[in-house]
Amino acid sequence: MSEIEANLGSGMIPFSILDLSPITEGGSAGRALANTLDLARHGERLGFTRFWVAEHHNMPGIASAATAVVLAHVGAGTSSIRIGAGGVMLPNHAPLVIAEQFGTLAALFPGRVDLGLGRAPGTDPVTARALRRTLSSPDEFPRDVVELMAYLGDPGPQQIVRAVPGAGSHVPIWILGSSLYGAQVAAALGLPFSFASHFAPTHLMEAIRIYRERFEASAQLTRPYVMLGVNVVAAPSDAEARFLASSQRQSFTSLRQGHPIQLPPPSETWQKPVEPAAEPSELDRVLNATVVGSPDTVMRLLEAFVERTGADELIITSQIYDHAARLDSYRLVAEVRMKLAARLGQQPKMG
Repeated sequence: MSEIEANLGSGMIPFSILDLSPITEGGSAGRALANTLDLARHGERLGFTRFWVAEHHNMPGIASAATAVVLAHVGAGTSSIRIGAGGVMLPNHAPLVIAEQFGTLAALFPGRVDLGLGRAPGTDPVTARALRRTLSSPDEFPRDVVELMAYLGDPGPQQIVRAVPGAGSHVPIWILGSSLYGAQVAAALGLPFSFASHFAPTHLMEAIRIYRERFEASAQLTRPYVMLGVNVVAAPSDAEARFLASSQRQSFTSLRQGHPIQLPPPSETWQKPVEPAAEPSELDRVLNATVVGSPDTVMRLLEAFVERTGADELIITSQIYDHAARLDSYRLVAEVRMKLAARLGQQPKMG
C-alpha cells in the first residue's frame, strides 16, 4: 500500500509544509536555507507528513531555485519526514535530468521522496527564456510527465536510455496546478493532485470536481487524492497574527505589480482590517485561502475549509518575517490539527 493510500484509510487528514525558503529583507540565501532545514526538523518533530520546496527563479526573496539541491540539504538533516518538490517546473528541464536528480534523492533517502510537477516556468518570461536552451510549449507537459514516469519506472529490456540513479525507484509523482488544466492531467494519469489554492483560489472548487469526476485509477493510485495549499499565520492572538501576516501582503502585492522583493518585516499599515470590506480587494481575492489568527480562529477556519473542499491533505505555507515566529506558527498549527482530530473522533497519525 502506498503512503497516500494509507493516508486515505487513516481517518486523519495529514498536514504538510510548503517552504519557499524566504530571504528576508537584509538577510541572505545562506540564512534562508539554514532556516529551511531548521523548519524541516521542527516539522518532523511536530508530526507534519511532508516538507516540500518550490522551484522559482529570479526571485530576490526565494532561495529554493535549485530545488533538488535544497532537498538534499533538507534530507540529510532530517530522518523521517517526506521531502519533495512542490514543485519542479518541468518545461524548464529535460525529463531525464529530473529523473536522475530525484532518483539520486531516492537513493539517498529511500521511501521519503515526492516529486510534484508543474507546467508553469516559475518565473518571468525573460528568465524563462534564459532557463531553456530549446523552448518548448507548456502543452507538451503531459508527454513530458509520461516520459519522466517511464525513466523512474522499471526499465524495459529494449530501453536504451535509462536514468541512473532513478530507474526502478518509482518516486511518487504529483501533478500541481492553479487552473483546470492540471486537474485534467492528474485525473487522466491517475496521479495525486495538489492545487495551489494558497495563491490562485479562483478555480479551486471546479478543479477539485473535474479531478474527482474524471480520475482514472493507475498503478500509483487507485482513488483520487487532493492536497490543497493554505496560507496560515498563527499566533497567540488574532491581532498579533494579523501583524505577522502583513509581511506576506506586502510581498505579494509587489510580486503582482511585477517587482518581487525580499520578505519585508511586518507593518501595521499592511494589516488586514478586522472587519472585512463590503467588496474584497484584489489582494484579498487572490489570498482567499489564507487563515490568520489565534489557535481558536485557525481551527475554526481550517475546519470550515476542509469541510467545504473535502481536502484529503493540507499543505501549509507561512510567509513570516521572523523565523522564531514562523516556527511558533507551525507549532500552533500542529496543536490545532490534534484538536481537530479529537473533535472529529479521529486517531492522530504522527510522522
